[in-house]
Amino acid sequence: MIPWLETHSPFPDVSEALTIDAPGLLAAGADLSPQRLLAAYQRGIFPWFSEGQPILWWSTDPRMVLMTEDFRISDSLRKTLRKVERSMHSGGPWQVRFDHDFEAVMRACAAPRKDGPGTWISDDIIQGYTGLHAMGYAHSSEVWLDGELVGGAYGVCVGRMFYGESMFARVTDGSKIALSYLVAFLRSHGVGMIDCQQETPHLASLGAAPISRAAFLKHLHHAIGEPGIADWRPVAPLDKGM
Repeated sequence: MIPWLETHSPFPDVSEALTIDAPGLLAAGADLSPQRLLAAYQRGIFPWFSEGQPILWWSTDPRMVLMTEDFRISDSLRKTLRKVERSMHSGGPWQVRFDHDFEAVMRACAAPRKDGPGTWISDDIIQGYTGLHAMGYAHSSEVWLDGELVGGAYGVCVGRMFYGESMFARVTDGSKIALSYLVAFLRSHGVGMIDCQQETPHLASLGAAPISRAAFLKHLHHAIGEPGIADWRPVAPLDKGM
């Protein structure tokens, strides 16, 4: 039985997460305020639940992470990134921006997908994370084409620890372009790990791999104590040996 959290209840220790039935499930309840979300990320906990369920809090073991130095760029994506870079330098139709329209990225991530329904990102989730964005903890990487938002990714950054949340694409490779610029930026600022939370073949194809929760927490506790990143501006991925 997992604990039910009230508004002011502290999180239980992550060692109390379930190991069977719903491995990694730690608690339910509480709220999605920016303060609660920040407290969760500082402890290696994240919310994830479906429509009709209460708020569910997780600390999975193993944990899927992307070490920024292991990020993989395919040959086809490399060609696309060169095109985007040329466009950005010449004032062309492609532009990559950070934090230009954070809420729009979240809403695009929440929209129904071609191969299935929308994500778990509800209006309450959007409100909580836009609150984190206003506090300087949540950020978006955005791909714009002819003035339209066509790809993006968003997540939470505490110190030198980045927690990836979701991506979307409205054109081919739109999400991968956004992620490539985000990874290059994070690498250039000493962020070595992106938390991906749960294992998927798509994340594995990009270089992500599972590690133990103990290893994840060891890295997290060091990284969140580092100074935060003040200036969020895109960094060209192909200039960083990626």
